[in-house]
Amino acid sequence: MVSIISLVTGRAGPSGFGSASTAELVTEGIDASHLTVLITGGASGIGLETARVMAQHKAHVIIGARNMEAASKAKHLILKHTPGARVDVLQLDLASTRSVRAFADSFKALNLPLNVLINNAGVMFCPYQQSEDGIEMQFATNHLGHFLLTNLLVDKMKETARATGVEGRIVNLSSIAHIHTYRHAILFDDINDKKRYSDKRAYGQSKLANILHAKELSRRFQEEGVNITANAVHPGLIMTPLFRYSAISMSKQTRHNNDKPTKNVYRNKQNAESWVGWGL
Repeated sequence: MVSIISLVTGRAGPSGFGSASTAELVTEGIDASHLTVLITGGASGIGLETARVMAQHKAHVIIGARNMEAASKAKHLILKHTPGARVDVLQLDLASTRSVRAFADSFKALNLPLNVLINNAGVMFCPYQQSEDGIEMQFATNHLGHFLLTNLLVDKMKETARATGVEGRIVNLSSIAHIHTYRHAILFDDINDKKRYSDKRAYGQSKLANILHAKELSRRFQEEGVNITANAVHPGLIMTPLFRYSAISMSKQTRHNNDKPTKNVYRNKQNAESWVGWGL
């Protein structure tokens, strides 16, 4: 109950930050010039805002995006905001294992270290469809694509952590929606069952998988004595292109933002990115 009250009021918690805190406030004074940060879905929404803030703090930012035109525009916006920022864009379609493998190869070809991996991209509440590999789209994009990408890049992260002595970070963007999954949590044996498909429960299922992925990564890193942390983060409720399949309209969002009791529940992109500290 206390956490809900804090969310609604924007009251700061033990860390000194709350739901009204901005990314700039949370990251104030941080020099990330020694970090290489890879962000999936960095061409729009909170992924773009994350990339902007990371670049502002001098990190070398790699944006993985399905739409290269949008990614180029995102890079332009970041450079306009932070002239001289180090930003590279690479094509990545998380719904395709072929694309994920090609992206990992392209990144490795850059011969860069990798300090931070932010698994941000995703789809939400989409009508039933299958990925290129024949897997239900939300599970394929939100979890399996990131799972494969992380596996392909984790050795590079371990190598970087050993060589630099700097703690590596893996951040999975999850959601409080993970509690609204199917009765049996994850339908491992029936992922593609169209008759049982619920757009909202399928999304919750994928977000639960993100959390379990982070927990298992964390356990293994600790067991191996690897200097990398893995966390799953709920960024808050914010209107981005992710909501294109949602019944919640932008007009409703505007009304909520003007309503004092809920203005901190529906966050803007600057507030939503306050979680970015987990990656720095």
